[in-house]
Amino acid sequence: MDLLPNDLLKAGRNVIRSICIVGGGPAGLAALKTIAETEEYKAGLWKPTVFEKRSSVGGVWFPAPPTNNPPQTPLYDSLMTNLPHPIMCYECYLFPPSTPLYPRASVVQKYLEDFVAHFNLGPDIRLNTSVDEVKWDKSKSKWIVRTSTQGAEADVAEFDSVIVGNGHYSEPHYPDTPGVLAWLKAGKAMHSAWYRRPENLGDIILVVGGGPSGQDISAEMRTTAKVVIHSVTGAESEDVAPNFKRRGHVVEFRERGEVLFEGGVVEKGVDYCILATGYNFSYPFFHDMKLEMPPPIPPLPSHLYNSKEHLFPLAKQLFPLQSQFPVSTVAFPGLLKKVAPLPILEAECRAIVKVYRNPDALDLTQEAVDIVSRYEVLKSIYGDSPLELAKAWHRLEGDHQYDHRDELNAFTGRPKVASWVKEMYAKRDIMRAEWRELERIGEAEDWVRGVGEGGLDEWIELMRKVLRRAEERQGKL
Repeated sequence: MDLLPNDLLKAGRNVIRSICIVGGGPAGLAALKTIAETEEYKAGLWKPTVFEKRSSVGGVWFPAPPTNNPPQTPLYDSLMTNLPHPIMCYECYLFPPSTPLYPRASVVQKYLEDFVAHFNLGPDIRLNTSVDEVKWDKSKSKWIVRTSTQGAEADVAEFDSVIVGNGHYSEPHYPDTPGVLAWLKAGKAMHSAWYRRPENLGDIILVVGGGPSGQDISAEMRTTAKVVIHSVTGAESEDVAPNFKRRGHVVEFRERGEVLFEGGVVEKGVDYCILATGYNFSYPFFHDMKLEMPPPIPPLPSHLYNSKEHLFPLAKQLFPLQSQFPVSTVAFPGLLKKVAPLPILEAECRAIVKVYRNPDALDLTQEAVDIVSRYEVLKSIYGDSPLELAKAWHRLEGDHQYDHRDELNAFTGRPKVASWVKEMYAKRDIMRAEWRELERIGEAEDWVRGVGEGGLDEWIELMRKVLRRAEERQGKL
C-alpha cells in the first residue's frame, strides 16, 4: 500500500522530489496536470517544472512560420485532426460544446491553452526556456539540467526526476533514396516540415509519403499544379484523375526531373518534390543514450539506444531499462504512433506517478520478458531487418493501442477503455469523410450546434449520427 504525504511526513522521511518536464506540448501538459492533482503535489512534496522553449504551450499545435532550420513546428495552414475530438482529447477535459467534430489546428491549440488555464498549470511552466543539457550525476544521484532563456545567462539545476515530453515532430527524416540529396541541393525538393499552403512550385509535383500530411498535401497541391503524383509505398500505379497519379515507392531520383518508381514505372518532367517522410526521434539535450541501432536481443542492452526510429529498451514504452541511471527516474511519454494521443498520454502519466510513489511497482524482470516477447512477435512479422523492427516498435495499430492502454490502466487501478472509443476509432476515416461532406454543403455547423452541453454522451450520439448518414448515403450509391 502506498503511503500518502502525511504518512511520509509523520515518518520523518525526506520525500521532496524535484521533477524536470521537458516540453510544454500535449505530453508535458499531461504530465504536469497528472502530477498537480496528486496529494504529494498539494502537500508541497513534488515540485514539477515544465520548460518550454517557445512563447506558448501547445507544442506542435502552436503555429510558426517555416523560417527556422528545422521549423519550430511542421503545422500547415489547413491541418485538421484525423480523429474526432471526443476520442483524441484528454479524458479529464472535453472540447467545448459546438466544437466541429474534426477541428482545425487553431481549435486544438486553444483547447490546450484552456487546459492550462482550467487546471491552473501556468505557475509551474517556464516559457521561452530551452533545455540544453540533461545529464545524470552518479555522485549526487541527481539529474543535472542546464537551461537557457533568451537574454539571460544559462541556468544549471539539480532534479530528482526527468520527464522527456518534447515530442517527435521536430527533426525531419529524409529517405536515403538515390538522388534525393541532389534534388534537395538543387532546390527541387523540400521536407513537408516547411510546407504551409499550396503554392506554384511547377506544373508537375511529386509528394512522397502516405501518412496524413502526405495525403493532405497531395490533395491541396492539385489546386496549383497541373499534375500531382503521390508516391505511397506498396501502392498500385494508377492514374486516379487527369491531374492526379498514384505511384509506389520511389526507387531513384534522376536528373532532369525523372523519377523511377517501384515496378519500373518512370515519370518525367517532375518540377518539384515534397517529402512527407516523417520525423526522427531527437533528444540532443539528453546525453545518456547511444545514437545508433541497438544490438539484436536477447540479452537486453545495458544502455539506452536512440535509433532515430525508436528508443530501446523501454519498460512499458516509457522507462529506460538500462544500468546507467535508476530506471524510475526518467520517462519518455508520447512515443507511441498510430494512437489516439492525449488519452494514452494520461494513462502513461498515471503510470509515471505510480512508479514515483513506488519504484518497486515496476517489475523489471517481467518488463524485460515483455520487451523480448514483443521483439519476437515483430521479428516474426518483419524478419531480421533492424530498421523495420525499429519502425514498428512504437507503432500500435488498431486495437493494439487499447490493449496497451488497458495494461497501463490496470497498472494504475483504472477501468478498461470504453467500447464506444474502439468503435469510433475503427470508423474514424468514414466519419471524417462524412464530416468533410457536411462542411462542404454547409450543414456541419447545424449538426454540432449545442452538442456537448449535456456531456460526453451527446458527442457519442453525434458520432453515431454521422456514421448513420454515411451508411445511408453509401446505400443510395
